Order: sequence, then structure tokens, then C-alpha cells
Amino acid sequence: MVKKAPRRTAERILEVTLDLFNRFGEPNVSTTLISAELGISPGNLYYHYPAKDELINSLFDRYEQALNELLNASDGVRDVEDAWFFMHTLFELIWQYRFLYRDLNDLLSKNRRLETHFQSVLKNKTRAVRALLDGMSRTGAVRIDSREVEATATSMVVVLTYWLSFEYVRDPRRALEPENAQAALLRGAQHVLNLLVPYLEQGQRQHLLKLVGAYNIVNN
Repeated sequence: MVKKAPRRTAERILEVTLDLFNRFGEPNVSTTLISAELGISPGNLYYHYPAKDELINSLFDRYEQALNELLNASDGVRDVEDAWFFMHTLFELIWQYRFLYRDLNDLLSKNRRLETHFQSVLKNKTRAVRALLDGMSRTGAVRIDSREVEATATSMVVVLTYWLSFEYVRDPRRALEPENAQAALLRGAQHVLNLLVPYLEQGQRQHLLKLVGAYNIVNN
């Protein structure tokens, strides 16, 4: 029983830290604030995580593991319906760790480990999007020249990576609040998939419009 207590405390520290980072942005959250929110001493916090970067890295490791598992599902995307579900699920994960994207440039400038690992994240996202395009091409859902695949995949990854930053700039006070999550995620999925419109088979294009129409109803 004695051995389990530190693990429970460490888990709770990460959960509270993630919530604070998401609410206020990582640069605005100190270890003092984290320990106060937890109701523990700074010394207890430092016992589990001796530096703020260790909290950031631990949260990033969780995100990266979940992301890689999700990206593997891109092999199963065959049509617009699959792609919509995949993108929305991907944005849900990004939202769960949105502090990484909200403060991405600042984090990368201060944390060498994140700088190198986020390059792998971009490569894995691009590889997954290429797999998605390949699967949809095999079923005839999209018709895209092989010379356009790389540029299209890169454009989709750019939107995936910076969509929440765009949302934040549009409405800094409210965009990343929990009540706005669903609308932000649906808009993100829509705009990523809109990049495929020129290549979609007609029936698939119509189906995407129906999905977007349902999204518009949600936001009215």
C-alpha cells in the first residue's frame, strides 16, 4: 500500500497540471500555483516532479503515445465518413492537450526535448494523412495525382497543427474554454477535409457537404 500512494499523487499532480495549463496557458502557471491547487506543499510537488519541464514532458509523453495509437487508425480510412470520424477524434485528442498547441512556439523555444519530439509528431501526422489519402484513393473516394499527395498531406497537417492557434486568435478570451470545444473541433475537421474537395468523387463530395450541414446546425 505504501508504494501505491506516490503513484496516485503523481497521477493527481499531472491531472491538475494539465487542467491548469489548458485553462491559463503553460507560461502563466507556476509550480506554486499547481501545489496550491492540489493542496500540497511545493516540496511534495518537487519530490515527484523536480522541475516544471518534467511536468510538461510527462504530459507530452502521454499525448504522444495516445497520438501514435490514433494515427495508426488512418490505415482504415476508406471514405469521407471514415475521414470525418478520424479527424474529429484526432482533434478531440489535440483539444485534451490543447496547451501544447496554444503555447507551441513558446514551449519549443524553451524545451529541447519537445523541440525534437514535435518534429517526430509532424512526421507521424504526415505519414498518417498520406495513408488516409492512399486508402481513399484505393476505394475511388478520391482521385488525386501522385504528384499532389505530398503537398496536400502537408497542408492538412498544417491545419491540424495550427487550427487551435487560429481559434485562439479569433477569440482569445473564449475560444479554448470547454463550452466551445465541440464547435472548435467540428470546424477543424471541416477545414482539414475541405482541402480534399477538389479530389473527392462526386458522391463523396456531396456526403461531405451533408456532414458540414449537420455541423452548421449544431452551431446555430
